[in-house]
Amino acid sequence: MPAQGMWSHKYHLDGRRSENESVPHSDVYYSLNVLLGLSEVRAALIDEPYDVSALFSMLSAALLVRPVRNGAWGMALWAAAELDLDTPGLVADRLWSLAADPNVASGWTAQDLGLSVSGASAQARRDRSWRPLAAGLARLLYERFRGPGALVRDSSRGARRYFATFASQVYAALAFYHYGELAEDTVMLSAANAIAAKLITLQGPFGEWPWFYSPGGDSVIEAYEVYSVHQHGMGPAFLHHAVRHGVPGAREALVRGFEWIFGANLMQRSMLLPKLSLIYRSQARRGFAGRRSGRLVRAAAVATKRADPWGADPTKLRLTQEMRSYELGWLLWSFAGRTDYPELTQRRDFLLGTC
Repeated sequence: MPAQGMWSHKYHLDGRRSENESVPHSDVYYSLNVLLGLSEVRAALIDEPYDVSALFSMLSAALLVRPVRNGAWGMALWAAAELDLDTPGLVADRLWSLAADPNVASGWTAQDLGLSVSGASAQARRDRSWRPLAAGLARLLYERFRGPGALVRDSSRGARRYFATFASQVYAALAFYHYGELAEDTVMLSAANAIAAKLITLQGPFGEWPWFYSPGGDSVIEAYEVYSVHQHGMGPAFLHHAVRHGVPGAREALVRGFEWIFGANLMQRSMLLPKLSLIYRSQARRGFAGRRSGRLVRAAAVATKRADPWGADPTKLRLTQEMRSYELGWLLWSFAGRTDYPELTQRRDFLLGTC
């Protein structure tokens, strides 16, 4: 959205309404995620109409006036470090305020705390003074959010401590990897590897990453909806680390997950939309079962052994005909410039736009 200097919350793919849908606080957060992805293609930016430094400054200013999620500040720190940009003092201060007492963030979600660890760790690679903050937030995530097994909880308190999403696992695993690699902390690295190994065992029959887990039982309690960004961007983001650290089956899980995009899924259809070079957001259950309340009902039924978390009739699934800008940010972050997955990045679907 050039007039706003950022990317949109949602881009509709069904052609029945205005393409861009703006939600201002989400536009800011998603755009920071896009900038993180663009950090991997800086040479290509020469031919693009983006002034990344100006965009980052504008987004940083917007953080101060929009009701963004707590993790947006960590994403800003992470993007700034990867783009070699100066971090505005007011943005840094937002997380530095936690240095005296990281427990203040104990009421955040695992996703927001994980992003904050990754942001502080990225800054610490450039400036060692960030290390104590990264360490304190990483310990908080490790001590308060882990379940009895490998998976982390969505929250350290309230009802959400009994549930977990795939996103929570990704951001927690990345946080443990980022801080663990920075500090050579074997405890954190072991926690990250344990999350990765468990998620691999819980991957679906078509390589799909389920959405809802029980951190108490390290099990899946509802598979749908299955999001494309998990398959092509966020899953690979932590699995690249898992491959480097020797987690068994990590590379195979990454490839299987990505191939879901190309039609190796229950609906047996590609998620690519060639005419726009975009990707349908998800496959979801139709009707009540696909809404938030329906997912909670199914999760409860699975928890009481009255339903199969993977049970789905392909004729009762639907495509979510939209894409969100951060999805492209994660795809760039995970695969831009990589040559070690030619079976994915050199697919004819991408090279010729045919699918």
